[in-house]
Amino acid sequence: MSVTTVRCAVPSAGHGDILDITKNVAEAVAGSGLESGVATIFVTGSTAGLTTIEYEPGLVHDLTAAFERLYPRAIEYRHHEKWGDDNGHSHVRASMLGPSLAVPFVDASLTLGTWQQIILVDFDTRPRSREYVVQMMGEPDAANRG
Repeated sequence: MSVTTVRCAVPSAGHGDILDITKNVAEAVAGSGLESGVATIFVTGSTAGLTTIEYEPGLVHDLTAAFERLYPRAIEYRHHEKWGDDNGHSHVRASMLGPSLAVPFVDASLTLGTWQQIILVDFDTRPRSREYVVQMMGEPDAANRG
């Protein structure tokens, strides 16, 4: 059993920006030297989250609208009182989505479905570079077995 960790960063516009990070995660898995195992993807920060969706404009819009219905920006959040900022909804949304995702891989390829992509959602109220970690645990491929 081996573990490989890759740190990645992606520019984000914030404000619910939904970013498809599937290609970067797949490249990390392919370059890991591991044949089969599990990739855990973890976004650092408390105002972003990860999940999978069919990454197409209609569903991206629907997901954004659903978060607005469930956790509206325009209501008061106690977090605003504590820090004098405006991103209470960002923290709540990120908490509900979650900061991590586990995806199995076989033959150094993610086992995602045909219409399934890994997305990072940046709920914060400003643009930034978002960092996430891809940590893979698994069996080395035959060429890397001592």
